[in-house]
Amino acid sequence: MTYTLHRLAPGSYDLHLDGELIGGVVRISEHQKLWVAELLVDTPPEARPRPFTEVEHTFSSFVELQRWLGDAPVRSPVMIT
Repeated sequence: MTYTLHRLAPGSYDLHLDGELIGGVVRISEHQKLWVAELLVDTPPEARPRPFTEVEHTFSSFVELQRWLGDAPVRSPVMIT
């Protein structure tokens, strides 16, 4: 399974798993720099993609969150002109 983060706006990302949108990542506190990864669908624990054990997980840094997702790469938005 391969995660990718797709940048939307400052502090906001779509979370993709194997090319499919499954959740989001947001910075919830600029002062404390807390980040949350959240699945779009509240599935039973056994149906959640690893490493999700809950629908929502909180991290103290973006780097920590990114590593938890297997060093998920960040993709910038495509600019349409």
